[in-house]
Amino acid sequence: MAADNPLESLQEEATCPICLEYFKDPVIIECGHNFCRACIAQCSEGSDTAVSCPQCRATVEQGNLRPNRQLANMVEMVKRLSLQAAKGAGEERVCGEHQETLKLFCEEDQTSVCVVCHLFRAHREHRVVPIKEAAQEYKEKLQGALGPLRKELEEALALMSAEEEEITEWQGKVQNRREMIAGEFNKLHTLLREEEQLLLQSLEEEERETLQRLQENVTKLSQQSSSLQQLITEIEEKCQQPIVELLKDVKSTLSRSENVKLQEPEAVSTDLENVYKISLDMWEALQRFRVDVTLDPDTANPKLVLSEDRKRVRLGAKRQDLPDNPERFDPCVCVLGAEEFAGGRRYWEVEVGDKTRWDLGVCRESVSRKGKVTYTPEDGYWVVWLRDGGYKACTSPSIPLPVSIRPSRVGIFLDYEAGEVSFYNMTDKSHLFTFTCTFSGKLRPYFHPGLSAGATNAAPLIICPVPAQAGGNLFP
Repeated sequence: MAADNPLESLQEEATCPICLEYFKDPVIIECGHNFCRACIAQCSEGSDTAVSCPQCRATVEQGNLRPNRQLANMVEMVKRLSLQAAKGAGEERVCGEHQETLKLFCEEDQTSVCVVCHLFRAHREHRVVPIKEAAQEYKEKLQGALGPLRKELEEALALMSAEEEEITEWQGKVQNRREMIAGEFNKLHTLLREEEQLLLQSLEEEERETLQRLQENVTKLSQQSSSLQQLITEIEEKCQQPIVELLKDVKSTLSRSENVKLQEPEAVSTDLENVYKISLDMWEALQRFRVDVTLDPDTANPKLVLSEDRKRVRLGAKRQDLPDNPERFDPCVCVLGAEEFAGGRRYWEVEVGDKTRWDLGVCRESVSRKGKVTYTPEDGYWVVWLRDGGYKACTSPSIPLPVSIRPSRVGIFLDYEAGEVSFYNMTDKSHLFTFTCTFSGKLRPYFHPGLSAGATNAAPLIICPVPAQAGGNLFP
């Protein structure tokens, strides 16, 4: 063994046979053996004259202990050589106390030890394993912990990205709603300036609170991502460290990696609350533009049945025998109002009740009455419809309308000069939609009671009467 490793042979020569550690103040006795002065003195306790050599049992006079300075120098050289050999291998693998190579790893104390530490110190009763074996085992565990951590980081980053996209979408909704509110109040700003400010303040408060919660989610996810990245970096760096440093606090690092659990963000509703409601003042203002609309029987499809007062329209059971005059819609099952508007402001309401289908709005007087009808402003129609629970503004493409409370009555406000047609849910006094364009020629109210869907859509559309207090004359 000594021939295979000269350094180990030197280490053995520099080791006291009594304490098995490097010689400390070595002395040589008559038989030629060397010991630490304290060790040989301890062996001679109780004897006044002679003592036996611990190795060869030869009798030695206590007064014949001579310091072995050459051996002391050699011991220092062996210590330095051992240290340099360990550093030359790229590892700090020398015991600080014994200057012995750290060949073992104590599982109980989670520290690297030398053979001397294991045999004669506090680690004697502990379970130790070869240091390289321990390093390989813990390196595999550390590398195994990286996979779940990277997955957690990926999930955290994905959630953060989703939250950021939701913030952008939310801000877009707020901006759209802000423009809608501003547009509505521009129509009646002289009466509703204070109401406008109150509603915008409410919207801004909702925006601020929701945005704050969403941003808090992003912040928390960012913090978690940073912690995960820091832990991943720490583990990656630890895996590259020398064995002793790799094993230092390795269980603590593993424990932290195993206890990582991504905290998902708090669910935040981004359904914009219906903060824009018509106030009593605005409802009263709309009444000032109320007009008495009636149905024009000459435009009614033959399948439609009109009431005698021309205020109700429903789909009949069969087609009526009516003149096929140019004004009559066919095959579209609709009817126009008798009134024609070429300027000013007009407002009317229609009772839709529990119907499952209906189309309401205005159209140009000049639209074709025969053949297929296409509901778009480009084709001369400004229409909102209901189809089996879904409300849409008939633009190109159509726009779904969020409706929290089903309207049983719909208000329609035409501002010809402003180029606007606005629709209101009069059940909860909320705004449904506003078309904006430039009008030309005459416009007329438009009604379509919807095709039958069993008995659920048999009820008529009813034009609501004008209240006695309505102005009705505040327009050209």
